[in-house]
Amino acid sequence: MTRAWIAPSLIALCGAALATVQVLADSPGAAAGIFLLFLALAGVGSPLAFPRSVGAAEALRRSAADGRPVVYWRPGCAYCLRLRARLGRRARRVHWVDIWRDPEGAAAVRAVNGGDETVPTVVVAGRAHTNPAPEWVREQITAQR
Repeated sequence: MTRAWIAPSLIALCGAALATVQVLADSPGAAAGIFLLFLALAGVGSPLAFPRSVGAAEALRRSAADGRPVVYWRPGCAYCLRLRARLGRRARRVHWVDIWRDPEGAAAVRAVNGGDETVPTVVVAGRAHTNPAPEWVREQITAQR
């Protein structure tokens, strides 16, 4: 199991444990509700909440061809999740690079952030922007139409 799935797995296990307690207390409705809530939380914190990631080299190649932004992210990052949620459907029009899966992407983020793996880092037209406002990123996507 990769580290991206550790937190979501623990959340799902906690939900299962709490649901089991509710079943033993003769409350199957509450158990189902608790378990579904924890599964939803695990899903939001997992890589499944993001569009499919590509490698840094491929993302930069695609960005050079179509002008779309490249977003470096990692699972479990609240700021990345906020960006993803605020972009909505437009998130599919961005090239996503999971820095936990791509060492080259992690190195690129460290290079522009003083050695720190601060995400989200968004690259637009060759310039890196660390944790930009989602509205700004949305404008960059719209400008590439």
